[in-house]
Amino acid sequence: MPSLSSADHRTSPPTVDVPRDYNAAHDLIERNLAAGRAAKTAFIDDSGSHTYGDLAERVNRAANALTGIGLDMEDRVMLCHLDSVDWPSVFLGSIKAGVVPVAVNTLLTTNDYEFMLRDSRARALIVSEALYPAFAPLVGKLPFLKHIVVSGKNAQGHLSLQDLMGRAGTAFEAVPTTRDDACFWLYSSGSTGTPKGTVHVHSSLIYTAELYARPVLGIRESDVVYSAAKLFFAYGLGNGLTFPLSVGATAVLMAERPTPQSVFKRLKENKPTIFYAVPTLYAALLASPELPNKKDVALRVCTSAGEALPADIGERWTKHFGVEVLDGIGSTEMLHIFISNRPGEVRYGTTGKPVPGYRIRLAGEDGMEVGCDEIGELQINGPTAAACYWNNREKTLATFVGAWTRAGDKYSVDKDGYYLYAGRSDDMLKVGGIYVSPFEVEAALATHPAVLEAAVVGEPDEEQLIKPRAYVVTKPGVQATPALADELKAHVKSRLAPYKYPRWVEFLPELPKTATGKIQRFKLRTKD
Repeated sequence: MPSLSSADHRTSPPTVDVPRDYNAAHDLIERNLAAGRAAKTAFIDDSGSHTYGDLAERVNRAANALTGIGLDMEDRVMLCHLDSVDWPSVFLGSIKAGVVPVAVNTLLTTNDYEFMLRDSRARALIVSEALYPAFAPLVGKLPFLKHIVVSGKNAQGHLSLQDLMGRAGTAFEAVPTTRDDACFWLYSSGSTGTPKGTVHVHSSLIYTAELYARPVLGIRESDVVYSAAKLFFAYGLGNGLTFPLSVGATAVLMAERPTPQSVFKRLKENKPTIFYAVPTLYAALLASPELPNKKDVALRVCTSAGEALPADIGERWTKHFGVEVLDGIGSTEMLHIFISNRPGEVRYGTTGKPVPGYRIRLAGEDGMEVGCDEIGELQINGPTAAACYWNNREKTLATFVGAWTRAGDKYSVDKDGYYLYAGRSDDMLKVGGIYVSPFEVEAALATHPAVLEAAVVGEPDEEQLIKPRAYVVTKPGVQATPALADELKAHVKSRLAPYKYPRWVEFLPELPKTATGKIQRFKLRTKD
């Protein structure tokens, strides 16, 4: 099975030649063994350190275990697993065997999982013991699900992942897949409604590493990386698996949810040089009284994605730690970041410039490209676009239009080529016939010292005209009062055009979000 070697990477412009006969898992593992990294640490998880040689053996054991229970090429296997070395082992083992892993959010409900299992027709489920209770009510209800494999000490009467892998052989020849074969699925995170099964091909993983991780992020073999975004998330998959394996770096995995305490523990103990997070988490970390000093960490670069990073948060992070946050935008459909700020060229409040290998256009309501500083719909042309949404032809045709993918975001681009986020296409407000970006209002609110985070949606006033409504979470110890609401309205008025200020301010203990930190504004729009 041919591999894409690191020598094939050229950065000016980046050229990636993925051979037709190609298996993504084989490439990501074998390039490290060929480079003599078998004894180098690949992953550090809650159980300890695991070398590249150990990982290669685990991947082969997983491939043998899956084929051993009767899974064939192109069968789907759902992976609902906490972040540990078993996650990349099973994910890559599936891919090496030609089985298609469907990686899903670990914080969903039984109904969500039932929908995904029925929709994907997965023949097997691999689930962490701690997550099994959400699946227990589904046992025997799903006609396509033939095997449940539980990872942990108690298999709950089902197959044990540890037993299966322990008995499996340590050698496995990669099946003859091609670069265009279905490789894995991710379900969209649902920030705009029902999740969609997004089908990615074998070449997509390495493209993200060669086009973004090397030339933009600047990842190298000596890096230790830590992603607060989990592996099931497209952003986290690149951060914590594809990117480090592409260059032989070391990745830190954490099973628990990212809280300030758990994140600070990894930053101080494991000394990652690259840290990846989402804006909501950066805000929470900066607001924590336990925020470590610069001397206690080893950071050299950070990234943010999932939602646009408010300038104030990026500036405060850089002031405290002395490192830049490379804000960028990616999507489940494009797999990872396609517009990003660059080291040494960061402009907070912008999403940066297109990643090499991706073309960007902003389309107006007439379908024509808009001019400088005008808001248009973001569309992307790049090699990592998903093949389709599974079993959803209408959405596929609406999103993947020829070589272009519609992101569902509104953007503008300034005279220097920096892209500025203006909100989701379905979140944009027209106030008095003028587009208002919810993100712009949220960013203004975030500069007030009482605000931890905010979300802005449109709501009709007494004359049924759309006006901004703000939902605000205050910082710990701040009292939510009518006087503070009035103060926040005035605060926005002092920073933005007067018509953009929120006519209503409502305080909430927390905002509705996906597990990956995206604010679910559609839930606020339908809020009673």
